Amino acid sequence: MTERQDNSLTFKLVYYGPAQSGKTTNLLRLHDLLSPELKGEIMTMETKDDRTLFFDLLPLGFRAPSGLLIKFRLFTVPGQVAHDGTRKAVLSRADGVVFVADSDRSQETNNAESFKSMTENCHRVGLDFEHLPLVVQFNKCDLPGAVPEAEIRQRWGAAPWPLVFAVALDGRGVEDTFRALLATLYRRHADDLGLAAEHGLDEAAFIAGGLGRA
Repeated sequence: MTERQDNSLTFKLVYYGPAQSGKTTNLLRLHDLLSPELKGEIMTMETKDDRTLFFDLLPLGFRAPSGLLIKFRLFTVPGQVAHDGTRKAVLSRADGVVFVADSDRSQETNNAESFKSMTENCHRVGLDFEHLPLVVQFNKCDLPGAVPEAEIRQRWGAAPWPLVFAVALDGRGVEDTFRALLATLYRRHADDLGLAAEHGLDEAAFIAGGLGRA
């Protein structure tokens, strides 16, 4: 969960989804697109077949008017079923999650199984899934076999989570996804962390800081 130190606050954010849905690509594009006050290098750990085995870590951060350092650590989990133990370890203590689905119609079963795995693993590592800040991104929506956006919206219309359509390879929807996650993260934690009252951060300023637009 949120990590507090003397004058800093760290949020752990995890990109979850089936293998090759574009989780790592999201982080690579974010690193290119965002310009926060403090931006570290992206680290990757990959297997011989070029899929992320453990995680990517993209550190971001900015300072609130109070001087509090707000930090975000972004991770991806491995999509392959064989690495479920690693997925649970990376998901543990997450403050927010982006579920990256593959829009290709042939991947619908994989998406459903991965989403089910995410919900089960949240419970296993002690996360309150019902109140967890979550954004669902449908990536690769430019592919010929992609399920039409209208059809996806009809299916997911009753879901409580923000829905974003993306082509992470060229950056479309990547920043919108992160922006939506920052908004849900702020609404979940603003009161208990005193972000507005103690640190002078309203929702717009929190999002702008995370995006490097403050």
